[in-house]
Amino acid sequence: MDHTDHAGHLPGGASWSMAAKATLHCLTGCAIGEILGMVIGTALMWGNVPTMVLAISLAFVFGYSFTLFAVRRAGLDWKSAVKIALAADTVSIAVMELVDNGIIALTPGAMDAHLSDGLFWYALLGGFAVAFMITTPVNKWMIGRGKGHAVVHSLH
Repeated sequence: MDHTDHAGHLPGGASWSMAAKATLHCLTGCAIGEILGMVIGTALMWGNVPTMVLAISLAFVFGYSFTLFAVRRAGLDWKSAVKIALAADTVSIAVMELVDNGIIALTPGAMDAHLSDGLFWYALLGGFAVAFMITTPVNKWMIGRGKGHAVVHSLH
């Protein structure tokens, strides 16, 4: 028997809509950071490893910063805001980056493609789409247990 209500909520759980919004929020920061890192590394003709390290690092920086600035606007001090951002986003960003970069690394020719190559953009954007689909259930599970973005939503 299905115990969901008409809005898609599980008793004591999170809705798919809430999870998708949290994932989209996370994806936005990750995408900005990762694209910037890939563009910088590719434009500077860095090797694959340094480019991916930069892209992943910037994805975490931008992903955390979106949440950090949102909770700061809610009135939290810096120390509390950093703790909330780390708690809210670490798992989500890590899953997203693992999936996205795994797809890029496994797509033949994508790591050697240039910024002007369609393959570069198809692999990157396709990786984001798959990462979104995989990360949304992770966020739903976490929010339903009062973790991840549930901590941020409690401040609104």
